[in-house]
Amino acid sequence: MYTIRRAGPEDAPTLSVLATRTFVETFGHLYPPQDLQDFLDEAYAVDRQQVILSHPDYAVWLLERDGVAVGHAAAGPCGLPHDQVQAGDGELKRLYLIKDEQSSGWGSRLLETALAWLERDGPRTLWLGVWSENFGAQRFYARYGFEKVGTYEFPVGKVRDLEFILRRNPQAS
Repeated sequence: MYTIRRAGPEDAPTLSVLATRTFVETFGHLYPPQDLQDFLDEAYAVDRQQVILSHPDYAVWLLERDGVAVGHAAAGPCGLPHDQVQAGDGELKRLYLIKDEQSSGWGSRLLETALAWLERDGPRTLWLGVWSENFGAQRFYARYGFEKVGTYEFPVGKVRDLEFILRRNPQAS
């Protein structure tokens, strides 16, 4: 049985392990081992996850299958480097499922949960960053109205990935 639930600070160890696993499964082959490990140690450390999970402006959801976390989404204020980002804009920060759960339809449900939270006070501009060569994710986000509006470099150790900045303009309910 699948469930989606909002994660709390007590879920930081679970989120740390899951975020590390899903990033490595998806992108680990792209980086030299030390660059990958340095990134994982900083980005997905338990204490960093606790800060995010405790912050009132951010939200993280866990997708669980039979009580085991198999996916997650994170959202909060937009921090992408684009000159049209305005105060009050939201951002999908992360959306990952373990490899065995991809293309199951639960990624869409997880995304819809995050989008609903981001627009809980009404329609607003939403943003996300996606790797320039992740064509499947780009098609997925396009189905939800996101369009490419810019680029930036995402550092993983010494490697700099070209990321696309996608935006979805406010949508009436």
